Amino acid sequence: MPAPMITPEIEPRLDWRELIAALENGHRAPKAEIADSFLYRGGDTLLSRAAWIDGMGALVKTATIFPGNPAQHLPSVNGGVSLFSDSDGCLEALVDFHLVTKWKTAGDSLLAASKLARPNSRRITLVGAGTVARSMHAAYRTLFPEARFTIWNRSASGAETFARDLPDTEAETDLESAVREADIICTATMSTEPLIRGAWLQAGQHLDLIGAYRPDMREVDDEALRRASIFVDSRETTVEHIGELKIPISRGVISAADIVADFYDMESGLFTRQDDASITIAKNGGGAHLDLMTSRYIFDRWRD
Repeated sequence: MPAPMITPEIEPRLDWRELIAALENGHRAPKAEIADSFLYRGGDTLLSRAAWIDGMGALVKTATIFPGNPAQHLPSVNGGVSLFSDSDGCLEALVDFHLVTKWKTAGDSLLAASKLARPNSRRITLVGAGTVARSMHAAYRTLFPEARFTIWNRSASGAETFARDLPDTEAETDLESAVREADIICTATMSTEPLIRGAWLQAGQHLDLIGAYRPDMREVDDEALRRASIFVDSRETTVEHIGELKIPISRGVISAADIVADFYDMESGLFTRQDDASITIAKNGGGAHLDLMTSRYIFDRWRD
C-alpha cells in the first residue's frame, strides 16, 4: 500500500497545546540520533536533516532556502518530509513540508516560552513580518490570550500589512521602543547582523530567537547574550551550526558552558526561568528530531 500524502487540510484538527505536550513527551523518549548536512550557493541553502528516535521512527527532511524567491512570488523555503516506520523501516507517510515546518518551528518556540516567559506576559513584539511571524502570532495567542502584539519589519509597509491582517496587532517603526516595551520578543528574520541590542533589554523579558539558521547569521548582539540566561532546543543542532552562538563562542564572548539547558533537560527541571527578573533567551535551532516529533503528532491526528 503506498504511503499517504498528508496535506494541509489536516490543519484544523491540530492544536498548539497538544503539540507542545507531544514535543515535551518526545523528549522523555530515548534521545534522538540526528545528522545534518548543509550545502550553500551564495545566499541559497540546501539543508538536509535526519532523525531517528527509538520507538518513534525515523524522518528525513530536506529544505531549500532561496531568499530571492519572494520577488518571484514564491515561498523562500521549500522542501519535502518523509516519515518512516520504526518497526520495519517502511515509508509511512509523506507529510506536507510547509505544514510540518510551520508547526515544528512555532511549536518549538512556544514550548520554550511556556517554560521561560512569565505567565502574565501581555506585550509581545514580533521582529520580522513573514510567514513565521504569522505562525507565532497564532501560537502565542494560545498561551497568552490577553496579549497584544507589536510588529516591526525592515519594510514598514510589511509591518502595516501584517497589523491590518491580524487582530490585537499594531505596527511599530522604532525597533528599540518595541523591544523595551515587550514582555516577549520573537525574532524571525534573515539577518546576518544583530538587530536586537542588549542595552535595550529589560528585567524579566523573554526572547525567542528563530531566524538565524546559518553559521553567518545573528539576530542579537554580544551584550544581549552576556545579560541573558541562554537556553537552546538542542545543543547538538545549535552550538556548532548557528552563528547566533557559534560566532560569540569562537570569540570568547560566551562559552558553551553558559548554555543553561536544552529540551532534554526539561524532565530534570533545568529548562525553567529562575526568577521574575531574569532575562531569558531561547535559541530555536529546529532539529530534525523536532520535525519527527511534529510529523508523528500530525500523522497520529490524521489516523484519528
